[in-house]
Amino acid sequence: MRRRSALKLTLALAAAAGLTAAAFAVSRPAAAVAPKAQYLGSYTWKLKQPWFGGFSALKLSEGGTVMTVLSDRATLVTTRIQRSHGAISGVTAQRAHGLRASTGKVLRGFAGDSEGLAVSPDGSRYISFEGPARVVRYRRPEGRAKVLPRPKAFRKLPPNKSLETLAIDSRGHLYTLPEQAYDQNGQIPVWRWNGRRWSRPFSLPPSGSFLPVDADFGPDGRFYLLERDLTFLGFRSRLRRWDMTAAGPVNETVLLQTGPGTHDNLEGLSVWTDDTGRLRATMVSDDNFLPLQRTELVEYALPR
Repeated sequence: MRRRSALKLTLALAAAAGLTAAAFAVSRPAAAVAPKAQYLGSYTWKLKQPWFGGFSALKLSEGGTVMTVLSDRATLVTTRIQRSHGAISGVTAQRAHGLRASTGKVLRGFAGDSEGLAVSPDGSRYISFEGPARVVRYRRPEGRAKVLPRPKAFRKLPPNKSLETLAIDSRGHLYTLPEQAYDQNGQIPVWRWNGRRWSRPFSLPPSGSFLPVDADFGPDGRFYLLERDLTFLGFRSRLRRWDMTAAGPVNETVLLQTGPGTHDNLEGLSVWTDDTGRLRATMVSDDNFLPLQRTELVEYALPR
């Protein structure tokens, strides 16, 4: 979710006490808690570049040493991560690309509010946008966008609360869901692109005042959902996981739930396997381009 000024963030904090009354209305008993995720460490990334900040999604590869990170101002950045004993010790930005529309023009303003990122096996980058709500494909980061068909449901999503997440499964199917737009049953709608059309295969249950901000399919084939809550004392983060079956997601578990201010505004999620075979979640914070926030990379080891 993009916030362009300290004033807007202050207003959001002021409204936090009443955030998502609808979410409370549709909440239900908490899911079972799995063995807890183990905190591994945090790294504050700093760089003096005009495009730096506002990161809303990321994907790690090559054993956690290559990172593709997306800002909510339509910039896609490829980086190399340095590690010491497995922990992040440095980040080197290699290339930054301003994303283009299907017309070839560089995306700016409302049309450039990029939020979700998925990388296919052929290297294509799929990106979801909040305004207007859409999913696009880039064969090359510097190329033109190919906009996937937009179902009517996308056109009805609220501005700045729409397609916050994007994930890709082992079959190459894309999944996206809104930050705050429940269906008529009070559930979080999930849309799937199978390469030909969009469908609504399942919904997810909201819980409390947390809102979805990113999702990923892990190497284990499970579906992971990163959620955020904004309070007067700072941001809270939660990570939920589901087993995927032909009938839909089952066995919801809460892997992580932090207290206010534990981390910054975590918005991006990548689940991967490190060189020891351990399952990791790497998350990145959106600093909203504000000096009072920071770009933080946070890592947890996840139970199998």
